[in-house]
Amino acid sequence: MLTLYTFGPAFGLPDASPFVVKAEMLLKLAGLTYRTDRGGFRRAPKGKLPFIDDEGEIVPDSTLIRLHIERKYGVDFDAGLTAEQRGAAWMFEKALEDHFYWHVVQARWCDDGNFARGPASFFKSIPWPVRPVAQRVIRRKIRNTLHGQGTGRYRPPEQQQLLARGTQSAAQLLGDKPYFFGDKPCGADATAFGFISGALTPSFDHALRDEIEKHVNLTEYVARLRREFFPDV
Repeated sequence: MLTLYTFGPAFGLPDASPFVVKAEMLLKLAGLTYRTDRGGFRRAPKGKLPFIDDEGEIVPDSTLIRLHIERKYGVDFDAGLTAEQRGAAWMFEKALEDHFYWHVVQARWCDDGNFARGPASFFKSIPWPVRPVAQRVIRRKIRNTLHGQGTGRYRPPEQQQLLARGTQSAAQLLGDKPYFFGDKPCGADATAFGFISGALTPSFDHALRDEIEKHVNLTEYVARLRREFFPDV
């Protein structure tokens, strides 16, 4: 059986990582039988989750997992979309992964209050004398990554403008449709649900959540897909 390696439910979400949520929803959309395993992080080929073990074939990275499913199982996640919509859907996914994601990382890891309510729990297995040191080291690495990537260079007012525009664009793209590109979910919806729901969780306070909450169609979208794909979380 295919195994998806995950972190597990956290913060009221199907998984702590939006990339894991994306991969699991792709498996659901493909109608594949799978099981989840929370014990694979140390063996992750790229040092990150998710990855899958498909009858001995190890596939890391949520996007590579999608390509694997399409190739091996003949699944067309964008069936019914025009060529233009297929291109837009792919670019929309990458905007979420390379824009929304980093703002969520910054909010969770760099804000002391949010860190205490969330990521701090990841360090519980480390003995207390070492734990604060480990937390400082990891948080410093993340801040350096955010600075190098660019998100960490924005001042709060600048960040607010970018997130308002990005969230408005997502809301405009969704409109009054049940899914982002029509009446049926496509590959982009797996990404959209993972990243928008991850930003929307009430476990953390940050600007992106505030912006999403201004758009009823986005909040209703997240609630609807949660009922449809992750009813037990």
